[in-house]
Amino acid sequence: MAELSPLAQRLGPGQMVLAPGVYDALSALVAEQAGFEALYLSGASIAYTRLGRSDVGLTTYTEVADSLARITERVNLPVIVDADTGFGNALNVQRTVRGFERAGAAMVQIEDQTFPKRCGHLDGKAVVPVAEMCGKLRAALDARTSNNTLILARTDAVAVEGLDAALDRAEQYLACGVDALFIEALRTPEQMDAACQRFAQRIPLLANMVEGGKTPVQSAAELQARGFRIAIFPGGTARAVIYTLQGYYGSLREHQTTAPWRDRMLDFDALNEVIGTPELMAVGKLYE
Repeated sequence: MAELSPLAQRLGPGQMVLAPGVYDALSALVAEQAGFEALYLSGASIAYTRLGRSDVGLTTYTEVADSLARITERVNLPVIVDADTGFGNALNVQRTVRGFERAGAAMVQIEDQTFPKRCGHLDGKAVVPVAEMCGKLRAALDARTSNNTLILARTDAVAVEGLDAALDRAEQYLACGVDALFIEALRTPEQMDAACQRFAQRIPLLANMVEGGKTPVQSAAELQARGFRIAIFPGGTARAVIYTLQGYYGSLREHQTTAPWRDRMLDFDALNEVIGTPELMAVGKLYE
């Protein structure tokens, strides 16, 4: 039997993986240096940062694959990657899984929204029929070259069909053979407990923490106590960066200098220390 991947090893019963949201190689590098053991590449954050747009299905397969490849080239942590709807039908799902696997994904997330999709915490979503989603999940499982490339099935049906229907969908997705489940936008602690009571002993469950979203934001320890095994804070990184940039640009525009912000930013040498410039220069000298 093949050895389990580092991420799969961390997803056993009673365990918790806390994966912060990242959107490029720099954010991934800083998260790795902060001591995290997994990362979550959010499609929403790619839309925010690469396009300056909302998470409404504008991000493409190639943009996500490119971002993923740049991240996995720079850091060694397992990356859970948001593949949205798989960017099309079952054949598109297979291309997506193969491409993301080549780019280094540890887990690929596929959801049951219609296309174009939208952020799971926005209103007005719609979901595809269960049979269509099951076909896409089977296609995803068949497409991967290694069982250590994990497939995460997400359902957005809570907002569309209600909790019971969403749990029934998750049951059918579990029967397809997926490696983890993600029941998006659970509204209350009671709904979170209902999901965990049904699935937590059988398969890893992911909890999505969105500041200001539909689901009550809780700590990783609180989520673990409920039965979740993966906690993601996917968009918090982009929101923190935007908040910081608003302050920085506002100050620069007002004062015409960065002096008031010097205690809130890295200088030239400190930045180069973070990104590993001395080590890179040392490698270059080996070939002189």
